[in-house]
Amino acid sequence: MGTALTALVLLTACVRLVPESNPPRPVVMTPPPAVSAAANAALAGVIRGPSVGTLQLSREDAGTALASYIESCPQLLAREDRSGLAYGADWRPSCEAAINWPVGDAPRFFQQHFETARIGDGNAFATGYFEPEILGSRTRRPGYNVPVYAMPDDLVRSWPADTPLSEREGRAPLGRYDDDGNFVPYYERAEIEDGALEGRVRVIGWAADPVEFFFLQIQGSGRLRTPEGEVIRIGYEGQNGRGYTGIGGVMRERGLLGDGPGQYPGSMQGIMAYIRENPREGRELMRLNKSWIFFRELNGDGPLGALGVPVRREASVAADPAFVPLGAPVWLDLDRDVADGLWIAQDTGGAIKGANRFDTFWGAGADAREIAGGMSARGRALLLLPKGTVARLNDRR
Repeated sequence: MGTALTALVLLTACVRLVPESNPPRPVVMTPPPAVSAAANAALAGVIRGPSVGTLQLSREDAGTALASYIESCPQLLAREDRSGLAYGADWRPSCEAAINWPVGDAPRFFQQHFETARIGDGNAFATGYFEPEILGSRTRRPGYNVPVYAMPDDLVRSWPADTPLSEREGRAPLGRYDDDGNFVPYYERAEIEDGALEGRVRVIGWAADPVEFFFLQIQGSGRLRTPEGEVIRIGYEGQNGRGYTGIGGVMRERGLLGDGPGQYPGSMQGIMAYIRENPREGRELMRLNKSWIFFRELNGDGPLGALGVPVRREASVAADPAFVPLGAPVWLDLDRDVADGLWIAQDTGGAIKGANRFDTFWGAGADAREIAGGMSARGRALLLLPKGTVARLNDRR
């Protein structure tokens, strides 16, 4: 949650609203492939791929995937599958076998229980995200002045009075009631930074660096490390209902990103460098993103993805549930070899839409930040489905 900061920057994206588990993460400046016009994987076309044995799974890769698959199974069995590929019962034999399967023999587990399938053309595009760790404090103190807000009580869903009844379909928008009883949009980023919520909303902690906290919000989860050495893990609780603006896209339009003189790299690191070297312009740039993320403190051993289980380094990947059943194994063969291998789909993202679009999770730490911040990879993707699935789907056509 995985809600993660990929290399960077959302050109266009919508933000998840309450009660979904984490916000959209930015994508790298390299434009992703066009989103499939098909509504789900079954309609996009499912073609049998090579046998799992030909993928040459390593013990380590298969072992980490097996552990994450076991954690995912309860949700995989219970969730409604939006992809049109499989029923919950189809996964039961592998889930039951996984519990007691020797981790050292994990490659054989996937060979015995799964077949591969290519969805659509199988051409994959992958970015990366990570769990940032920034300086923070449970209490406000000198140098720690950026509030990490919990979910506000006055953030609600309703319809503005001028919305015609004929248009009141689906979920109502997020907002608040003002002093006159009118339903209005919730406070945007600039208003919150200027103190609109001060003294009215519970504060989980205080961050030291507004720039680092801005990017932590984009990731949707992270860690606050206090001066005493305590680590406070926080995760996405909700969002203010305001639209997300990817500042990297804005910088690209303004000619600030690129390889030319005076330009900055189109990565998270490059964008942060611009903001720090141009603090006034950088602050206004960040305020163009009116979205604000609210957090809750997490007590588990990892950030939670949309599946409701911890996401794991080099094992968890975000995908579009309309094209990948959450909990299913995914095989990636990309032009960034570090991301090759077996992953488990355990998360989603506002920018992760369509067939063969993935966001790989790299954990926490400096190397995770570096890998995720520069991840923009293309290649091929295969789904691992319960044996017999592909034949059943094609017999249906």
